[in-house]
Amino acid sequence: MDKLKQLESFVSVATRGSLTAAARAEGVAPAIMGRRLDALEERLGVKLLVRTTRRMSLTHEGSAFLEDCQRLLADFANAEASVSAGGVKATGHLRITAPAGFGRRHVAPLVPEFRGQHQDVTISLNLSDRVVDLAGEGFDCAVRVGDFPDSSLVSVRLADNRRLCVATPGYLQRHGTPEHPHDLLRFDCLTLSSDASQTRGWAFMLAEAGLTHFKPAGPLDCSDGQVLHDWCVQGWGIAWRSTWEVEQEIASGRLVEVLAGFAAPPNGIYAVFPQRKHLPLRVRLWIDFLKQHFARGHLWMAAAPTS
Repeated sequence: MDKLKQLESFVSVATRGSLTAAARAEGVAPAIMGRRLDALEERLGVKLLVRTTRRMSLTHEGSAFLEDCQRLLADFANAEASVSAGGVKATGHLRITAPAGFGRRHVAPLVPEFRGQHQDVTISLNLSDRVVDLAGEGFDCAVRVGDFPDSSLVSVRLADNRRLCVATPGYLQRHGTPEHPHDLLRFDCLTLSSDASQTRGWAFMLAEAGLTHFKPAGPLDCSDGQVLHDWCVQGWGIAWRSTWEVEQEIASGRLVEVLAGFAAPPNGIYAVFPQRKHLPLRVRLWIDFLKQHFARGHLWMAAAPTS
């Protein structure tokens, strides 16, 4: 049995939630999809899906394997496209979305450059901090910062993103430097408003407890991350920001990282797109363009500052 077909069937069943739905999409009998899954699990020696008469769910191993399969299938599709497309031009309208702050600094500058390489493609860029429903709202691709649980989307990791605590040297001279995350209770922390999306708080890795989230308080909060960044640079307190926002200020000495020994592991910056059997050439080329751009070294240092 074709190994690639087994992987495609597993992804289809996992993302659609049932053998019947996956079989209907491919135009085969559910029993055929079931045999492919059985053969895959037997070959791997591990259970990927728990199947009952009412529902189907991924095992822990299945969830991890699903992400790998989606990435492999996307890479395989891109490899085929690069060969089979030949001299075919990308055409049509490309709808993409990205978080507002990250999109302004690191996605928007790429759009005219990509359009310059593909003159027959028109592009709409949506910048929003809400999680856009790609399929429901008709978007071709999104750039997302941070890990996400939506297994119905295919993800391609573009770069690592680390969150860190920063403050100005002047603020630390006036108020001292925290030595432990618990010390943040004594400092002015610049936090997102309670109605913003960062609900779990600031993440730290503690020797005694592993990955731990704190919700520090302070006299100033805001729903806009750029405002928190600006307040921090102005010396009003300690902020928890992404590397892509503050690496330039740290390199220039305008900001100083604190609590570096407790920094949480990095999460990812991803290109995500709906699961499709035949991805349009313009989307494949845009994803490849993003991969090539974000593979460059010192990426955040090369971006123009916003303040």
